[in-house]
Amino acid sequence: MDRIGPGTAGVPPHPRREPRLEGSLTGEALERTFRGCADFDRRPVLIGGDPGKAAVAYFIQGQVRTERMNDYILRPLASSALLRQADRNQALDLMLRGVVYSQTARVCDSLDQAAFALVDGAVVLDFPGDGRMIAWPAPTEEKRGIAPPEDEPSMMGAKDAFVESLRTNTSLVRRRLRAPELRIAEVTAGRQSVTPVDILYLEGIAPPALAEEAKRRVAAIDTDCILEPSALEEQLADETGTAFPLLVCTQRPDRFCAGLAEGRVGILADGIPQGYLLPGTVGEFLRTGQDRARNWISASALAVLRYGCMLLSLFLPAVYVAAVNFHPELLPARLAWSVSQAKTDVPFSSVFEVLILLLAFEVLQEAGLRLPGPIGQTVSILGGLVVGSAAVEARIVSPVVLIVVALAGIAGYTMPSQPFANALRLWRFGLAIAGSAAGLFGVAALAPVLVCRLARLESFGVPYLVPFAAGEPGGGGYGVIRWPLPRLKLRPRWLQGANRRRQR
Repeated sequence: MDRIGPGTAGVPPHPRREPRLEGSLTGEALERTFRGCADFDRRPVLIGGDPGKAAVAYFIQGQVRTERMNDYILRPLASSALLRQADRNQALDLMLRGVVYSQTARVCDSLDQAAFALVDGAVVLDFPGDGRMIAWPAPTEEKRGIAPPEDEPSMMGAKDAFVESLRTNTSLVRRRLRAPELRIAEVTAGRQSVTPVDILYLEGIAPPALAEEAKRRVAAIDTDCILEPSALEEQLADETGTAFPLLVCTQRPDRFCAGLAEGRVGILADGIPQGYLLPGTVGEFLRTGQDRARNWISASALAVLRYGCMLLSLFLPAVYVAAVNFHPELLPARLAWSVSQAKTDVPFSSVFEVLILLLAFEVLQEAGLRLPGPIGQTVSILGGLVVGSAAVEARIVSPVVLIVVALAGIAGYTMPSQPFANALRLWRFGLAIAGSAAGLFGVAALAPVLVCRLARLESFGVPYLVPFAAGEPGGGGYGVIRWPLPRLKLRPRWLQGANRRRQR
């Protein structure tokens, strides 16, 4: 049974229409399909300059490049001596064989094929009486230039990032993985967006079952539009009832290619400037694209630091609330005295102070993200300094709570994956509430719930807590410690790839 969302009782089904457009392939049918479209245009053409061989070229303005259409398609059609001397059947054969200066020529046998060729930026020629049309691609290829990644800044690695053009992204991958074994399977998803989605993997390295499952899930997406990352993530993930991401999202082609070389499967969608690697695991969300660019000792130290910051961000506010309200004996005498003195004139309880500051921290962060860059940074700085200092001076919150919340927030910023950091922020609120209700016993009771919840998650059949649940010591060299590259002889066992040997 299909999954049905809330409030859909009585909603009619969502039937697939194949073919999408009905009717014979004629110029009139094509014009009727694009009626009311101001950018749809037609251009009569005399094949070889012969009035007896009249044809019509259809195109969509803005989708085709004018110079390319005029110089490489219309001019050869109108001026070729071979087309002038040939009869209709021979002229059609000559067009397909290379009289027109185009790298490809496709014969359209249905109205669907002709319409989608126009949308993709092709010039479609209607040669009346043949029952077929010829489509020559002449797209504008206008796209954003390749720039350094913004969400994953690179200090030592490559400086390029994925863009919105699917073919540009696949070329970035091809430049790094030149092996002929790289496979790129394409599936169209989205009924209205008709978005090309590519599944990439290295044949002989990636598990065949994983590649086939990725193709099956992409092909099963039945929605109107694939315009934003969540449209792919939530459709492909094993479970949507969790805040933790189950697919690794990256803007960096080098990290994407490293995942493919490990044996993972990648997904790229047209219009989405990032790639996805699956399966997604906790270890992958806490790795950065620069871990391999650094010395293994410093990379391992920073990885341990990130794991420590993850625990600090999760538990510091909860432990502070529990210690102040229920277990003051855990604090050194001088620290307990300082905390008590700081709270003397504060009218609110510790849990209220912590929750209010955590909420204010989230509001400032959201405001900084939504405003233009310079203004957003100014708002974040002024909000953190001015509002925080004013709140302390007005005795609304104590200085210790401000320090605790600030440390937890800064520790959360060390997470390489923003979706993973967002999930930690939600659980930070829950742990703080548990600490205010039952002290350290509440924190100790909720922490195993979090671990059990993560242990139940799977991403394409792989345990989410890899490398800790991989059944492989150290995660096969891909755990918390990043061992020297010469020692990483094998790929991870838990990926169950066809070829585990990665170097001699």
